Amino acid sequence: MQVGPYEGTAADWDSFVRRQLGWTNSHLWGWRRVVQDTFGHETAYLAARDETGKLVGVLPLVWVRSRLFGRFLVSMPFLNYGGPLGSTESIRALVASSIDLLEAAGDGLLELRVRGSLDVGLPASTRKITVLLDLPAATNALWKDLPAKVRSQVRRPQKEGMEPRFGVDQVAAFYAVFSRHMRDLGTPVLPVGFFEAIAGEFEDEVCFGCVYHEGRPVAAGCSFRSGDELELAWASALRSHSRMAPNMLLYWSFMDRAIADGWRVFNFGRCSAGSGTHRFKRQWGGRDEQLRWYHHSTGRIAKTPSPDDGAYAWGPRIWRRLPLAVANRLGPAIVKHIP
Repeated sequence: MQVGPYEGTAADWDSFVRRQLGWTNSHLWGWRRVVQDTFGHETAYLAARDETGKLVGVLPLVWVRSRLFGRFLVSMPFLNYGGPLGSTESIRALVASSIDLLEAAGDGLLELRVRGSLDVGLPASTRKITVLLDLPAATNALWKDLPAKVRSQVRRPQKEGMEPRFGVDQVAAFYAVFSRHMRDLGTPVLPVGFFEAIAGEFEDEVCFGCVYHEGRPVAAGCSFRSGDELELAWASALRSHSRMAPNMLLYWSFMDRAIADGWRVFNFGRCSAGSGTHRFKRQWGGRDEQLRWYHHSTGRIAKTPSPDDGAYAWGPRIWRRLPLAVANRLGPAIVKHIP
């Protein structure tokens, strides 16, 4: 087994990825271009080959460095998945090589974000879960299965005249909602260029959707397709319109679209178990799936930073008070260092 930098075409990488059990959109080659062009982060895309030179495993890695937060080697930053794919032997070899990369760099943290589990001898964080909903073949069947309260909440924004729109042309509208929502949460926002790059790189696999009220976007989401699964990776709604529940119409519209396009699983995206977000997602009738983020530390850093950490509790309180224009200008410079 030989492990080293991937030397081949993007098409061959993606072809291999799509044949592997547990692959996700996060594993695709296009993310290398997105993170390099948007953030300037160095990447280390590793390949494992057998004695004949055949590709048997891959691992996309990104270096995220910050004087404040430290050094991280992550697969994949800003996303929920992206850990090693391939044979059991190749995965172990890839993980060993990623540890060697980190240790050669000095103090830092390796984080491999996976679904399921890896037999690689590393501890795993289980602080995040996702919620999955199996989709029927017809929208009417899903509607009948929803609790009466959920159906009523979906009807409410419809009665208010709200309507969903989808397409890569919704990036600007999505960001208008997303950036305000993040400011209100007290969290630095990703740059609009990140989502513009996603729309350009994954035109056939990404879906931006917005719910409009009186011509103004009031709820928005960004989703990715992986096989027959649709993951709603980012979703937001304006607090000013919460009484009309535009977020309920947003989620329903994404599910409706997923069924129409033949997708079989709706992935609500990551959240913390027991949180309000978790309860919102479970009301649709889905099931929990534990996420495991495997770690290896070479120094003082034990995990990637989170606004839930006590050490950063002061940050959200200050951030919520910033004018939106200021938050949108400062946020991207900060969040690029928080994987």
